[in-house]
Amino acid sequence: MNSVDVSVNLNELLEGNNVCMNLSVPQLVEKVLSRNEGELTSTGAVRATTGKYTGRSPKDKFIVEESSVKDKVAWGSINQPISSEAFDRLYNKVLTYLKGQNEIFVFKGFAGADDKHRLPIQVINEYAWHNLFSHQLFIRPEESDLDTHDAQFTVISAPNFKADPAVDGTNSETFIIISFERKVVLIGGTEYAGEIKKSIFSVMNYLLPEADILPMHCSANVGLEGDVALFFGLSGTGKTTLSADPHRRLIGDDEHGWSNSGVFNIEGGCYAKTADLTREKEPQIFDAIRFGSVLENVVLNADTRVPDYADTSLTENTRAAYPITNIDNIVMPSIAGHPNTIIFLTADAFGVLPPISKLTKEQAMYHFLSGYTSKLAGTERGITSPQATFSTCFGSPFLPLPATVYAEMLGKKIAEHRVQVFLVNTGWTGGEYGVGSRMKLSYTRSMVQAALEGELNNVETIKDEIFGLDIPMHVPGVPDEVLRPDLTWNDKEAYTAKAVELANKFKENFKKFSNVSEVIVNLGGPINE
Repeated sequence: MNSVDVSVNLNELLEGNNVCMNLSVPQLVEKVLSRNEGELTSTGAVRATTGKYTGRSPKDKFIVEESSVKDKVAWGSINQPISSEAFDRLYNKVLTYLKGQNEIFVFKGFAGADDKHRLPIQVINEYAWHNLFSHQLFIRPEESDLDTHDAQFTVISAPNFKADPAVDGTNSETFIIISFERKVVLIGGTEYAGEIKKSIFSVMNYLLPEADILPMHCSANVGLEGDVALFFGLSGTGKTTLSADPHRRLIGDDEHGWSNSGVFNIEGGCYAKTADLTREKEPQIFDAIRFGSVLENVVLNADTRVPDYADTSLTENTRAAYPITNIDNIVMPSIAGHPNTIIFLTADAFGVLPPISKLTKEQAMYHFLSGYTSKLAGTERGITSPQATFSTCFGSPFLPLPATVYAEMLGKKIAEHRVQVFLVNTGWTGGEYGVGSRMKLSYTRSMVQAALEGELNNVETIKDEIFGLDIPMHVPGVPDEVLRPDLTWNDKEAYTAKAVELANKFKENFKKFSNVSEVIVNLGGPINE
């Protein structure tokens, strides 16, 4: 019989004798160990490896081209279309495959800490450790929630089911497919657990704007007086380090929504990078990795089972998943008021962006759309000098809608709530990478602290001639000359040339956006040649 004729009912699958429904953490840990899916570490965490896929597979991600979404989605290399027929064939194959397994694992929970906007979800896993991951990363239900839980989206993950591209219409054996009409995410051919987390974030990035809620790829914390700060930044910019402040409580470390009531965490856990992790550098993360946590691709000492976070021989992308309650200084539930301050973080290896600058609403929209940071020499094969990289809205792989939808929402909310916005460069000063030096963390912390405490709201500024940014002339705890990148370079002509080069990269990148006002388009700087 052709697989397209096989109709497997999802409810029928969930009522099967092989279903392990909402197991507790100890039960899931026992399953992981008894099924030889992972090992118990010295901290009590479970360690699993993911085979050849140790990160996301963006070229294997699709959205079903359904009538209700066809005119809304920003189709392209990130949001690749796949037909309903191809999805249905794979859907039936995967459900048939899971129905034949000895055990499958189901987690019922939520995305969204604000119960007025939360999305009831369920995650169906072939692996027990993936279900443990889901249990720790999403919002766990109370016992009373399960009585009325009606999943509005289902993630189905079958790592050992591999697609046949010639038959199934995929690009490889791996597939991550979202069907907004079926309300299903279908994942196969990859053991990397991050696909589960990020697929729901992609779903929320589609659904929340329809409710006038801005989804954001950022961390968030709140001060003792209730002031809320958001931190946007790509990998290596210091987002986790700077948002982990002993004097401020963590709302969440990665995904948030901004509603008419304020900010809420989309998740119930953290998915932290662990490469070179030490208690001295990241005490909150280090101590959060305990019983029930999941370590992904972390190397263990064969005898002691002590994690060796310095060993990245399996991948640079080693990870830890744990519930946010493993962090001491948090807000529970993970909701707070409207942001007072927004920090955009960039690690500029060209050494030409100011270490801190104040942004207007329009500049904030420009730099939000740009999402700039640098890839360093040696981090990827073929990169011999710093490379500018731009990730729209600091999260382009997870945005189903046109980027301008999110930018316009951000601009509207900044204006409505009079939010102060700053661009902070945690990268190089006194020269580009290889010539200058990395900005001192103590200086960056002083700048961020001054921004959060309102000390820069009315400070005297000077205009950067190339990027048009307003640079504070004085920041407590930071030498005045450090604030001006043009003053930190010995070779002024080299500085100007490098700054012009980066400004033009901004302009070139911005050409991909349409329906953006000329005022915003022209904010990359006055350089045209």
